[in-house]
Amino acid sequence: MFLENLVFDAAQPQVRGHFWEQALGTQTLTDEPDIVETRLSVDGGPTLDLCFQQVSDPRLPSPRLHLDLHAGGDQAATVQRLLDLGATPLDIGQGDVPWVVLADPEGHPFCVMEEREAYRDTGPIAAIPVLGDDPARDAAFWAGLTGWQEYAGTAPQSLRDPSGRGPILEFLVADEPKAGKNQLHLDLRLEAGDDLAAVLERVEALGAVRIDHDWGDLPWTSLQDPSGNEFCFLPSSSS
Repeated sequence: MFLENLVFDAAQPQVRGHFWEQALGTQTLTDEPDIVETRLSVDGGPTLDLCFQQVSDPRLPSPRLHLDLHAGGDQAATVQRLLDLGATPLDIGQGDVPWVVLADPEGHPFCVMEEREAYRDTGPIAAIPVLGDDPARDAAFWAGLTGWQEYAGTAPQSLRDPSGRGPILEFLVADEPKAGKNQLHLDLRLEAGDDLAAVLERVEALGAVRIDHDWGDLPWTSLQDPSGNEFCFLPSSSS
């Protein structure tokens, strides 16, 4: 299976989706009132789709996942461009740090990072921090799902696409217990020939938990990783 989507809960998908599309320079795939999809392609690296789906209550005060943006060598100019697009400064108690914390138009935090050698060839998204209870365990879990490889980044544990390009998955310790559903989650696509039942048996043995829900009959399978962060399996494109 492979990592395909970054899925954002949004009150107004077109507002939030259009902001991020302009912020990242991505390619429009779908632009509807209840869903916006836009594609991030990194030369020689992975392709990831950002999907903004309409939900009734998308905000969580302390999200377990967020985006860290690459400033392209000029952090101040990047911050100003994002402010001009509709971002706002945000104080989450970060104190005196070299990165800048902003909120997107729906109030969700993200960071504009200072220049780091570890972020070479990431594209506009430098990293996707994933907070949990045990970074080593969570990194091993996600490496088993995605095939992404251990990377010598700046977080306690990091993974990167085997190409050595594109965003970094960074695993850090959460300061607080998880409360409610994350407003950002990852989707993985099964490969042709993958048997869903066998895949579920394997990932449950690694610590995943299936989510019981009353959302009706859906084409994807919803789960939580060992730290309780939501993710989904999508059927193979040949299904």
